[in-house]
Amino acid sequence: MSGKQSFYITTPIYYVNDIPHIGHAYTTLACDYLARFKRLDGYDVMFLTGTDEHGQKVEKSAAAAGKTPIEFCDQVSQRFRELAKFMNFSNDDFIRTTEERHKRACQALWKRLEENGHIYLDKYAGWYSVRDEAFYGENELIEGEAQKNGEREKLAPTGAPVEWVEEESYFFKLSAFEEKLLAFYEEIPPTVMPQSRKNEVKSFVEGGLRDLSVSRTSFKWGVPVPGNDKHIMYVWIDALTNYMTAAGFPDEDSEIYKKFWPADIHMVGKDILRFHALYWPAFLMGAGIDPAKRVFAHGWWTNEGQKISKSLGNVIDPFQIVEEFGLDQVRYFLMREVPFGNDGDFSRQSMINRINSDLANDLGNLAQRSLSMIFKNCDGAMPSPGALSDADNAILAQVDGLLPEVRAHVDVQSIHKSLETIWKTVSDANGYFALQEPWALKNTDPDRMATVLYVTAEVIRQIGILIQPIMPDSAAKLLDQLKIPEDERGFDHLCGDHRLASGTAIDKPEGVFPRFVE
Repeated sequence: MSGKQSFYITTPIYYVNDIPHIGHAYTTLACDYLARFKRLDGYDVMFLTGTDEHGQKVEKSAAAAGKTPIEFCDQVSQRFRELAKFMNFSNDDFIRTTEERHKRACQALWKRLEENGHIYLDKYAGWYSVRDEAFYGENELIEGEAQKNGEREKLAPTGAPVEWVEEESYFFKLSAFEEKLLAFYEEIPPTVMPQSRKNEVKSFVEGGLRDLSVSRTSFKWGVPVPGNDKHIMYVWIDALTNYMTAAGFPDEDSEIYKKFWPADIHMVGKDILRFHALYWPAFLMGAGIDPAKRVFAHGWWTNEGQKISKSLGNVIDPFQIVEEFGLDQVRYFLMREVPFGNDGDFSRQSMINRINSDLANDLGNLAQRSLSMIFKNCDGAMPSPGALSDADNAILAQVDGLLPEVRAHVDVQSIHKSLETIWKTVSDANGYFALQEPWALKNTDPDRMATVLYVTAEVIRQIGILIQPIMPDSAAKLLDQLKIPEDERGFDHLCGDHRLASGTAIDKPEGVFPRFVE
């Protein structure tokens, strides 16, 4: 392992009960953007995704599909691997909770909690939702429309059906962690973001915590409790442990564990905030292990203003939209359109507007026009700049100063702001280019034309480097056209010490961002 700073980011592991949809692509894309950014910024990065394959719901779904649970999991897990490849995600590992290394980690964590006196055997009687794999208190239930025995059916707050369960169960002493959790939420830098999510989870803890049932005996598809295999571990202890499994746990002396644990960011959808920001840190505190440094819960997408649901038939298939609009275009839209952390609406028109204005008009047009002029008017080679004017120095200073500004947004997961900041410079560079009128200078002052073209190309070089995390393929095409060597594309090659080399021959440029025409 190198002496570089480390950065460990995780997606939630995706439940194999469903095929991949836009929500899965969105969460993993956010992690991919942050992981790629940190690699370019000189960090040793570990980026994990994978599939959650245990629990009663999987057992039932497999039976309904006429498959064994593992056959069912193999099939669906493979689709998530295919999505990762298709979306050009740069994950370093893909974990499945059915792997032997994971079973080992879960049982080691359980034993640690037991040894520390945080787990005890009792009986569970209460409401359980198979769909949510969650237990709910009577006060959390809502009434459904359907009648049952003359009364309205009880539902989980998510709208999922619940059933009354009575069985022997192991319990985790969650009630003992109220104060520790509340202190954890107040740490700086923030451990739960955005602020609204922190408030939500804090308020839940302040309402009082009950001990949590952490085992089941009514099904078999899961990790057996060590020493009592009549019991299967509660699926959320099993699922959450994946983050440590991939970091080498239970071997806490391993290089990978020492380097990457605790994780820097667990990225999750807001629906699983409680599990990640309450149960998971409590389990780890109980085991004497440092919790992750941050849980970030993002919002949900709607489709043309409507809630996305199978019953409405408006589920957005990431494979389909990429086929229609292009991979980097979809990646850019998803991260740029909505303040990250908020809910967002997917609309075709918004997608087309972003592609045509930000990509084709702003960046694509600037690159195509300036590089074509260099190719035609500067003997197909990067020109030598003359004395720089105030306008030249201003736009160069702006692009030279971008990295710290963009990094500050990335470090608080304000992904949309990081892209907005880059595109402000793209827009200003367009303004600079239009004002300097290099096409007119061709006849009146060719030396000045050469300087303007050089300055514009240098801005494009730095923009090309900065957009690699969001649009890796398009950025590579842009940097290839400028003949930037592979080993000069890291963030350490931004700013004034690494300007474009004059005299470098370039090929005839080709458009990188075509307009979308319906």
